[in-house]
Amino acid sequence: QVQLTESGGGLVQAGGSLRLSCAASERTVGTYTLAWFRQAPGKEREFVAAISWSGDSTYYEDSVKGRFTISRENAKNTVYLQMNSLKPEDTAVYYCNAARRSTRSFPKIDFPSWGQGTQVTVSS
Repeated sequence: QVQLTESGGGLVQAGGSLRLSCAASERTVGTYTLAWFRQAPGKEREFVAAISWSGDSTYYEDSVKGRFTISRENAKNTVYLQMNSLKPEDTAVYYCNAARRSTRSFPKIDFPSWGQGTQVTVSS
């Protein structure tokens, strides 16, 4: 499985913005669909957004539509999550993962492993 490393988290006030990055260990990640997930304290991990290998197709969880934008830069083996208009309920550890599956299938995929994630804290 592709090794992925998340970064860019931090503490931000409600209404603020952050951009997360997820770097892959190998160039073959360019053939994978990539996605972001998050896990808030005491809750299960949930899907946030996915982007196809070409970048032509994206899929978002309803609560982040219009506020978050997923993008990728295959030349850098990296996927990004631009988060605007952040809310306290966006507070979570954010993770990325990869699979050769459609974007809409990602909420149902049972991934065997996860990286360390990056903490996002939104204060009210």
